[in-house]
Amino acid sequence: MTAAAVDARLAPFPRAPLMTGTTPVERLDRLSDLLDIDLWMKRDDLTGLSFGGNKTRQLEFYFGDALAQGADTVLITGAVQSNFVRAAAAAAARLGMRAILQLEERVPGMGDLYHSSGNVLLARILGAEHIRFPVGEDESGADAALHRRAEALRAEGRKPYVIHLGSDHSPLGALGYVAGGAELLGQIDDFDAAVVPSGSGSTHAGFLTGLRLAGYAAPVYGICVRRDADQQHRRIETVVTRLASLMEFDPARVLGGISLWDGALAPGYGRIGETTQEALTLMARSEGVFLDPVYTAKTFAGLLGLLRQGVIAKGQKVVLLHTGGQAALFAYQQELDALLNR
Repeated sequence: MTAAAVDARLAPFPRAPLMTGTTPVERLDRLSDLLDIDLWMKRDDLTGLSFGGNKTRQLEFYFGDALAQGADTVLITGAVQSNFVRAAAAAAARLGMRAILQLEERVPGMGDLYHSSGNVLLARILGAEHIRFPVGEDESGADAALHRRAEALRAEGRKPYVIHLGSDHSPLGALGYVAGGAELLGQIDDFDAAVVPSGSGSTHAGFLTGLRLAGYAAPVYGICVRRDADQQHRRIETVVTRLASLMEFDPARVLGGISLWDGALAPGYGRIGETTQEALTLMARSEGVFLDPVYTAKTFAGLLGLLRQGVIAKGQKVVLLHTGGQAALFAYQQELDALLNR
């Protein structure tokens, strides 16, 4: 199947027009020289829609489905500094819909700035409503809370649409990265490896699927940002299997290509460890590109770790997926100040 054929396979799924167009692929010259690899970056921080990021691709399919169902209100859940909920608020504003954002307490012990700046502030500017969910590791509970609110909205005569967190629902968002993987192959199709973040699983599973369906066999290394490699492997398997059912392909074409690395996960989701700080500052001071402390800095830290371990070899051509998230930098000001001042 070619990249064009992958796009044709996606045609039956309704899609809201949220992307500004194809995102660029840029060579990182200084880091390529420093690391002795041929390093390229897929700039999905430039997808448009508020501060951009990978969630725009995913939301095209969620909002496409929501509009097809006649929804007027979208409900979504995520961490306090979730890029997904902020991007959903921006998409709702563009499409004339109401957004209700449920914020989960996934990162304990954070201060006032974390709860008021960054993505939280942007969503308030966008006019979204915030509600709170006090637990950070209860996906089914978070989804159930959204459904309770949706039922109340229906009683008021509104037409709500829930974007689920749990992997036991249809992975419409992953379709965005099936398209993203095919898009990449139209720009650069001779790389030896790709490195992507692996959190909810939609980006990683979708990107891997897009490449495999287009016939490209280069390894895709998912860098764990929330769970260890064993737990994340099971999650990616689930998303790929559900995606295969949705798109009607044999999941075996993709399942054998799941590769995960969790060496940059410590000290946990939403926390800045030494490897994360190193990656964040190295990228900024070498290329003038900002990474975020939750996803992209850990992803680049994973690339550095794979290089040190010899999994990625010197001289190889590598594509790093930049999924955005820079707005969260401002919410982490106190933590970053403490690290930078050491």
